[in-house]
Amino acid sequence: MVALIDACRRGELNATPIVISNKEHAAGLDRARERNVQAIAIPSKGLSRDEHERLLLDALKSNEVDFICLAGYMRLLGRSVVSEYRGRILNIHPSLLPAFPGLDAQHQALTHGVKFSGCTVHFVDDGLDSGPIILQAVVPINDDDTEETLAVRILSQEHKLYTEAVKLVLSGNYRIEGRRVITNPPRGN
Repeated sequence: MVALIDACRRGELNATPIVISNKEHAAGLDRARERNVQAIAIPSKGLSRDEHERLLLDALKSNEVDFICLAGYMRLLGRSVVSEYRGRILNIHPSLLPAFPGLDAQHQALTHGVKFSGCTVHFVDDGLDSGPIILQAVVPINDDDTEETLAVRILSQEHKLYTEAVKLVLSGNYRIEGRRVITNPPRGN
């Protein structure tokens, strides 16, 4: 989230960010406010999924949000949000999807003994980490890696990759064919 906000500030992304969390005391809200970015908490605790989604959609619409980047949002979006923003919701995941979706991706990678992991930016669809893949970055797994050391190396790639993926999607220089995201070269090249 901070990497995306900073990219907006540097002019790399033509967007005005706002931050919304379903956790009232999320650190991301504080980080956004420190950067003078509007930060909204819409607590989900005690609400049904439908009730929370109605509040979320109201906030998105009233703030004229037309593009969503999930970053540390640890709650699946339901059909109402996904259908309203289809093709305009991105997520970043700390594995090379489709391998190791969901929680504990670094643990899963180490347990399975894979030699490479990484991160994936993908469009959000109705499934869990199952939307079309936009970009991926590969991170080798070292023999002495722990979940924590691997997570740190993946996170450094996530900061670069997410900004690059958002820039690509905002440019419109891509198309989706089935589950594949294909980059179109800019006109004139």
